[in-house]
Amino acid sequence: MKVTRPTLAAAAVAAALVLTGCGAGEDTGSGVPVTATGSLERLAAEVKCTPDMQTDADELRQALCRNADGKFILLTFATDRGQREWINGAKDYGGHYLVGRKWVAVGEETSTVTALRNTLGGDIEEGTDHSAHGPSQGGATHSGH
Repeated sequence: MKVTRPTLAAAAVAAALVLTGCGAGEDTGSGVPVTATGSLERLAAEVKCTPDMQTDADELRQALCRNADGKFILLTFATDRGQREWINGAKDYGGHYLVGRKWVAVGEETSTVTALRNTLGGDIEEGTDHSAHGPSQGGATHSGH
């Protein structure tokens, strides 16, 4: 059998992936697991909470959750666009957002979403903190939501 350069290159790439641990369902190397997917119930089970359903619509499902890490809201979305529009609007109210593919976990405490990230993966996004606004910053006070 004749071995060509393309065959050797493909074998080298495959070997490198095996040696570095790249593969589906494995740690990303940063200590954060691959981002979880699935239904609201599946995500809730992953973080050991019993979801208290608040909204159960075609485009959005929302539940209140509590586990050893704290209280949080867990949401799933029918579309990526719907998710991004919701996040963009919600961030005006502050909070800490753990964002996965078509799901979001919202916590009042950074520690809550950080702990959830250790199980669910995802990216942390921060809401806008309006609590510092006062009379010297535009003449009106702001409640901070």
